[in-house]
Amino acid sequence: MKTILLPTDFSKNSLNAINYATELFKNEVCEFYILNVQKASSFISDDMMVVSSSATIYSTLIDAAKKSITNIISSIKLREDNDKHQFHSIVDYDNFIDSINQTSEKHQVDLIIMGTKGASGLQRVLFGSNTARVMQRCHTPVLAIPEGCKYAPLNKIAFTTNHINLFTIDELQILKTVLHLCGSKLYVLHVADEHHLAQKQLQNMNFFDAYFPDAEHDFIDVNKKDMFDTVHQYILDNDIDILSMISEKHSFLERLFTRHALETFAFSIDVPFLVVESSNKSEAII
Repeated sequence: MKTILLPTDFSKNSLNAINYATELFKNEVCEFYILNVQKASSFISDDMMVVSSSATIYSTLIDAAKKSITNIISSIKLREDNDKHQFHSIVDYDNFIDSINQTSEKHQVDLIIMGTKGASGLQRVLFGSNTARVMQRCHTPVLAIPEGCKYAPLNKIAFTTNHINLFTIDELQILKTVLHLCGSKLYVLHVADEHHLAQKQLQNMNFFDAYFPDAEHDFIDVNKKDMFDTVHQYILDNDIDILSMISEKHSFLERLFTRHALETFAFSIDVPFLVVESSNKSEAII
């Protein structure tokens, strides 16, 4: 059984991610936790004027959010009627990242699935601020669903790395799960950049041979300036359905969310993006 956390702010993007999640895991026994995190600033002064004397701002916010989640769950059940799926409602009044981490730990969440915020033109950035912060600061794997991306068969999944650390099967277990679930083919993109470590690449190749023996391997040399465009072009050229990587020091993800990267590149990944936190283990794994 899988436990999936679905953060929502009731926006179109977050609802799309929820629908994507239930489709992706439609044949799996799952517990879905739909989480809404409230904060005081979301309750504007006009709303405060109509709160009855017997109610508090807190209870009014929580009750409204609970009702919205109940409506989401009712809509899903009406549309899918999947007896393998159980849904739970959580409304929290907390810091967003703290709430995600606490909920993930309490319910032993296997995967967080959330939507990304879209934009257009040169102002396009990779993800909305909440999604970026979850990827950077949460310890549970995150699958980010781009705006407007509907579920379709996942035939090809790319995992990209520049071999900063050695991999473990525990940290890539969710990748293995999705590959098995969808019958997908794995493409490992080995990127040689200024942080690339050839010795660890050799050890990681042994790892993939052991745990992902059917993976196809591609090797590219890039410099920092061309890195994002190169990876994006690889996605397009190879019809990749999901991009995956590990968040680690000097990784693509670390540089992707720096001010310099966001200002320099009008790069946008338009396929789902699976990010797994590195265990930062330095010992050999096999």
